[in-house]
Amino acid sequence: MIRFLKRKKYYLIAFIVIMITYYFCLPNPLFRDSYSTVLNDRQGELLSATIAKDGQWRFPESDSVPKKFAEALITFEDKRFWNHPGVDVLSLGRALRQNLNARKIVSGGSTISMQLIRLSRKGKARTFFEKSIEIILATRLELSYSKNEILAMYASHAPFGGNVVGLEAACWRYFGRDGRDLSWAESAMLAVLPNSPSLIHLGKNREALKIKRDKLLDQLMQIGKIDSHTCELAKAEPVPQSPLDLPRYAHHLLVRAMKEGQEQTKVVSTLQLPLQMRIEQVVQDHHQLLKVNQIFNAAAIVIEVNSGNVLAYVGNTSVKEKGNFSEDVDVINAPRSTGSILKPFLYAAMLDEGKILPQTLLPDIPTFINGFAPQNFSKEFDGAVHADQALIRSLNIPAVHLLKQYRYEKFHSLLKNIGMSTLNNPPEHYGLSLILGGAEGTLWDIAGMYASMARVMNNYFEHPGRNRYDKKDFHAPNYFLNLPQSKSKNESSILEENSYLSAASIYLTFDALKEVYRPSEESGWKYFTNSKTIAWKTGTSFGFRDGWAVGVTPRYVVGVWVGNADGEGRPGLTGTETAAPIMFNIFSQLHVNEWFQQPKPEMSEITVCSSSGQRNSSLCQKIDTVWVANSGLQTSSCAYHKKIHLSADQKFQVNSSCEPMEKMVEANWFVLPPVQEFYFRHKNLSYKTLPPFKKECRQGIAFAAMELIYPKPNSHIFVPRDLNGSVGSIVMEMAHHNPTNVVYWHLDGKFIGTTKHSHQLSITPSQGEHKLILVDESGEFLEGEFDVISNH
Repeated sequence: MIRFLKRKKYYLIAFIVIMITYYFCLPNPLFRDSYSTVLNDRQGELLSATIAKDGQWRFPESDSVPKKFAEALITFEDKRFWNHPGVDVLSLGRALRQNLNARKIVSGGSTISMQLIRLSRKGKARTFFEKSIEIILATRLELSYSKNEILAMYASHAPFGGNVVGLEAACWRYFGRDGRDLSWAESAMLAVLPNSPSLIHLGKNREALKIKRDKLLDQLMQIGKIDSHTCELAKAEPVPQSPLDLPRYAHHLLVRAMKEGQEQTKVVSTLQLPLQMRIEQVVQDHHQLLKVNQIFNAAAIVIEVNSGNVLAYVGNTSVKEKGNFSEDVDVINAPRSTGSILKPFLYAAMLDEGKILPQTLLPDIPTFINGFAPQNFSKEFDGAVHADQALIRSLNIPAVHLLKQYRYEKFHSLLKNIGMSTLNNPPEHYGLSLILGGAEGTLWDIAGMYASMARVMNNYFEHPGRNRYDKKDFHAPNYFLNLPQSKSKNESSILEENSYLSAASIYLTFDALKEVYRPSEESGWKYFTNSKTIAWKTGTSFGFRDGWAVGVTPRYVVGVWVGNADGEGRPGLTGTETAAPIMFNIFSQLHVNEWFQQPKPEMSEITVCSSSGQRNSSLCQKIDTVWVANSGLQTSSCAYHKKIHLSADQKFQVNSSCEPMEKMVEANWFVLPPVQEFYFRHKNLSYKTLPPFKKECRQGIAFAAMELIYPKPNSHIFVPRDLNGSVGSIVMEMAHHNPTNVVYWHLDGKFIGTTKHSHQLSITPSQGEHKLILVDESGEFLEGEFDVISNH
């Protein structure tokens, strides 16, 4: 009895060990294969894919199988699949009998579950011992997975000939589409392939493959899965001629997704395949034109404003010419010099703080700030220009004056807050050049920043009341559909009274940028005809290396970059000439017919001086009515209109010390500072210069008739040597209200010459401090000091 109990105990222990071994015998996961990285559009259509690391086209596992393929596969491989526990005893008995009769293995009797186990064990010999292991593991498989899961795993890992593994990859390689709409003929062909994958060498075995497929179609008809008519039509379908290339749309986005942690996964993106195809074609068409000028690269992005979702992503052109043109570079995510593309953000910021009105007059004159001497693209000066026109024309000097007033430290912070991720240096590193391309930005960030501004406008009316703003409206674009779009979508909104930029300032900025007839800073006048209302801005980097164009509507933002990825500049490579045409062609592919609603609660309609753009004073002669941000109500009245008194013949200015009151003529006069006036009057023939004071009226008059253009008072000047080794010279320049006056120039107490009309004088100063004194024929004088730090 004791011996029996001991034996029973051993049996129990053995049983427990066997059961534990059985429970843990199934590998988890079942497959440790490498997979292709797959990029799909928002509808699940394939955009692009990479081959797996082992050289196989093996897509990530799918969780479902097309119904027709499942029916064909079960009919061909495992008729009792839905009923057996992983092993079909009847099939095994039949296979054993056939093998004994043939005296060799001619049939395995394997179920789909057993075949799946064999696939996971990678090339084990087909012996009775291995078959026994497959049987055990197949039964264990059935305990862990449902029948549908087993089918899906089999379809994902079955060989379909050559280096094609898995049903989804096979569908694309042989039929050029996914498996959702497989025909009966296609399903039957794919069902027989894993059993004989060599049949897919179509040049040799097409007829054998067709015979095997058609036999399966007959079986499907016999068991009532299809009728005779469907069977005949299916048999009439040809087998594929040869494997097809997989789609290669948005390939740069696929590579980006892999770098961002999505390697060997199926990325369901926000892209729209039909739009992506059209935009790629637009970019490629323009590439054919641009390459004539040795411009080989371009990129474009289309963003849906409200969601921030990317609808089209063209990271670069497809260059067919021989040579290394860096077409693999994803320019959308590559930092490039921004040129003028950041100017709208500064304009909006100045409006938001009430520092300017939309048409405030800004200086456009030679400017020297701590060694920084910005130039307009045209190398010309307007003297003074309205702020909105300076933005439209992308004038550099007025933008620098705005940034100096706003402060580059604040602008640096603003750009980072609204989405610019490439400002890796402190503000002092960029200085005032920040507004002229002194920093690098990506098309991804910049297009996203414009989209964020548009999103603020759209959402402004979604939140009535005092608190209308959610700062999370400023967020980067998103290309994942199967991941959270952004934290702002999953977190509750925190509404505030203010944001980084107000709706009013954004509206006024977009309103200025929707002007289509504008003088280009790059290539004279350009007129883009378009029936759609679009706010758009271009930019060109120094050396003609980067051309930018960004367009905004309430629904879409389109961003375009053109250039050479290696940084080579080309004549004519400007935003207006190269990027803007692509941008407008892309907009022609989009449904655009609405404009932003005006945020009137944040705006006021006021009168302004037509000449200065400032709030009008009683002296302004012509008044305009404009909408401004409420913050602009704090701006001062016009500082340019002055009340003057003229002689009876209106040829001279007079005052009560030299002219009887009854003989004076009172007039309101628009007066610019001398340097601004000097350049302004050449381009504005209607501008009238102040008449000079009558000789006997000059005493005690404090009026600046002259102003130095160069050198500026207290400036430090470097004078290099010429090529022949001699000491170089500088050209001094000044402006006078009355250019016909003779001006006498004195340097360090010595007379050095006179000028008239064009007040310029060339000198060769020595190193050290100098004092310049100018005296005009009326006795007015001007003095200034400067320091020559080197003439070596």
